[in-house]
Amino acid sequence: MSLFEKYLSAWVLLCMGVGIIVGSLTGEHIHLLSDWSIANVNIPVAILVWLMIYPMMVQIDFSSLRRMSENWRGLGLTVSVNWLVKPFTMAFISYVFFFIVFRPWIHPETAQEYLAGAILLGAAPCTAMVFVWSYLTKGNPNYTLIQVSVNDLILLVAFVPIVGGLFSLFGIQFNDELGQAISIPYRTLISSTVIFVVIPLTAGYLSNRLLIHFKGEKWFQERFLKVLKPISIIALLATLILIFAFQGSTILDKPLDILLIAIPLTLQTYFIFFISWFSGKRLGLKHEICAPACMIGASNFFELAVAVAIALFGIDSGASLATVVGVLIEVPVMLSLVRIANKWQARLN
Repeated sequence: MSLFEKYLSAWVLLCMGVGIIVGSLTGEHIHLLSDWSIANVNIPVAILVWLMIYPMMVQIDFSSLRRMSENWRGLGLTVSVNWLVKPFTMAFISYVFFFIVFRPWIHPETAQEYLAGAILLGAAPCTAMVFVWSYLTKGNPNYTLIQVSVNDLILLVAFVPIVGGLFSLFGIQFNDELGQAISIPYRTLISSTVIFVVIPLTAGYLSNRLLIHFKGEKWFQERFLKVLKPISIIALLATLILIFAFQGSTILDKPLDILLIAIPLTLQTYFIFFISWFSGKRLGLKHEICAPACMIGASNFFELAVAVAIALFGIDSGASLATVVGVLIEVPVMLSLVRIANKWQARLN
């Protein structure tokens, strides 16, 4: 794990501070960036998210799907938990906390936006960091690549209907410029998925195949990916600073909300891990398969969740804040799960 990945939560906290300072110093001028959008997609954020996601997508080799049958039980566990369990337990757990347990401290309209952010996180299983968690738990790298490839293909078709269905089920409302309620903006949801998943995934796949064909696997791994990685990190940090520049007043006025958002997100992460772990044990999976199968569901594709939250609700919304809190808790919680998985390795093998 790199220095950045190991201390991701510390970097997020630093970006929170920098963003709040930038927002305070620039005042209303910072809102010029939030108004720069096309089809409800904020242009600066879109560029930054693209720079984050493309380096992840370019590493995926879909030719690995030919080896799917080698570990079909682990793959079945991954698909079942990621798409039949996780989105719905995330929504349920978050609803219970935001609307019932934390009702005295969170206004219903704010709770609705926090729930929307949690739903976006729950419907977007991890794509990139799972490679790190798999490595730390001594997971099978070939299986990890296969499950990520399958996950991304399912994401293309399942993300929009799951998010839209859960928004409708929990009564999450959208208002027009006059404040009147409107139906779920599926056009924005679909366009966000195309912009932040389909296009970078296609570009990544084509780049992967062409560069390896003309330059070779060694050049691709040792030179091209090394150049891309710092770009992805810088883009992530810049996105966080931009978000917190808009969220500054909310954070200063409601610092308790950060903690309140983190609690259900953290509980959901542990819940999904343990569901996956004990299911994997029952299926007789080896540690090298069970560990990465658990990790992909427990962690989130937070880059996508943040981008879609901004497109749907705005960069200064509670939904965007909730997705960013997901980034904040990602590393410390997942590292604790890495320790648990390694400690319990003997129980599987």
